[in-house]
Amino acid sequence: MNTFEKIYEVVKKIPKGKVATYGQIALLAGNPHWSRVVGYALHVNPDPEHIHCYRVVNRNGEVSSSFAFGGENMQTGLLQAEGVEVKNGKVDLEKYRWRSENE
Repeated sequence: MNTFEKIYEVVKKIPKGKVATYGQIALLAGNPHWSRVVGYALHVNPDPEHIHCYRVVNRNGEVSSSFAFGGENMQTGLLQAEGVEVKNGKVDLEKYRWRSENE
């Protein structure tokens, strides 16, 4: 399994209504230094219907302003549709961060 596949497998595990950080995904995929690689992988997501990359936020809980998700408002809308509160472009990580059994 290549690096991107490892990342996608972790992202698939994030449950509806939860988020994870790029660093958290990197750690669970096997290398805590892959945060930037996680971003690259999500940017070229081959299966957005099953790999919900909009559930990944930065270490401060901020949503992406890039076009990868169709813009900041698109990611916010997708998260809010799942019950995740987004205030001023941020998610409360204490409340919504996914806690993996492997952390």
